[in-house]
Amino acid sequence: MTDFEFAKSSYSGGDAGQQCVEVARNIVGTVAVRDSKEADGQILQLTPRTWAAFLKEL
Repeated sequence: MTDFEFAKSSYSGGDAGQQCVEVARNIVGTVAVRDSKEADGQILQLTPRTWAAFLKEL
């Protein structure tokens, strides 16, 4: 698995039971997203263009 430096979403709360999303920083050509409760789980890798389109829809 590739090592990413993840940061928790500003939309995520501090409660342990909440759903939290983490996004990788400083990855050239890839935006990596994962569930913070499953740090060893699957990582969704998106192009910056796809990530930008996703954020536009929020």
